[in-house]
Amino acid sequence: MDSAYRSDDERWSAVSARDAKADGAFFYGVSTTGVFCRPSCASRLPRRENVAFFATADEARAAGFRECKRCRPGGLPREFAIVERARAALDADPSARMTLAQLSDAVHVSPFHLQRLFTRVMGLSPRQYQAARRGAALRDALQRGEPVTRAALDAGFGSSSRLYSNVAGDLGMAPSTYRSKGAGLAVRYGCAPTVLGHVLVAATDKGICRIAFGDDAGELVAELRGALANATLEEDPARIAPFIAQIEAYLSGSREAFELPLDVAATAFRQRVWDALRRIPYGETRTYTDIAESLGEPRAVRAVASACASNPVALAIPCHRVIQKGGALAGYRWGLERKAALLEAEARRRGSGASRAPQAAAAEDKLADMDDAA
Repeated sequence: MDSAYRSDDERWSAVSARDAKADGAFFYGVSTTGVFCRPSCASRLPRRENVAFFATADEARAAGFRECKRCRPGGLPREFAIVERARAALDADPSARMTLAQLSDAVHVSPFHLQRLFTRVMGLSPRQYQAARRGAALRDALQRGEPVTRAALDAGFGSSSRLYSNVAGDLGMAPSTYRSKGAGLAVRYGCAPTVLGHVLVAATDKGICRIAFGDDAGELVAELRGALANATLEEDPARIAPFIAQIEAYLSGSREAFELPLDVAATAFRQRVWDALRRIPYGETRTYTDIAESLGEPRAVRAVASACASNPVALAIPCHRVIQKGGALAGYRWGLERKAALLEAEARRRGSGASRAPQAAAAEDKLADMDDAA
């Protein structure tokens, strides 16, 4: 059994809490019903003396127990199994375009139920999932150096007009520009001092493509030039000023959300993670495990962490609100000190009265220290 659940007491605690993180680590059988379940099963909690634990579903079957029809311990829960079948149908040919009706026929579920279930589990609709898969196929082909027209047809785009109208937002630039690593792309940028050090904001004609913090403005610009080696970069403080004003308002506590048009590229999974991050309320945190479970991918904790680390737009996609399971801050692309200051300031502003005073003082001291250093 999983090392995190070595003793029966630990396993019973997981069952009592209906801990979904324990699913797959072990199973439990109930002697009075002859049924075995996952630890997270929502069925009525049995008496401890009637429970036996098993490392695998096969062990439970060999002991004479049958599968619970509610949690389906021998396989994926029914709703996840439906979504997995739908994903398999869509993944079979990423370039194909399946309608919702065709997909529902393939998995034997009504279109309405499938749309709602797929969106809840995956975080995006079947149509959005297909679009993301086509975008990924297009990116791979362009990175291999294939001509744009050939790459578009292989990825399932029936025409050039359909290609350019649908994927520029996903690539972050036109397909031909993406293939040439930014050549011909115009990016305007600006820097400003803040309480978190210097901030750099860069934008294409479609929206913000980079928000980065650092101790030195020159280093931030050098990093931008390295990331977009073949693009045309122009310092344009006037164009960037409204965006920086929103960041300053956020850092001062007069704004809790952003109204920034974003132009960032992402894989389907990464986009789902970023969308989940933007749903974390101001002043609250989630663990990497929480995010993975909310996406219906409980084992994808490392992939969630990778998506957080690749976030190109600080604050606008609030990856600073994700922490480790034990409460540690873990990594942050722009420094743990900045992450701590952001979380403390947000918690203070969401708090009230005397209960927030110690935290407020700590946050203010930390922000002040960083402001002096800048």
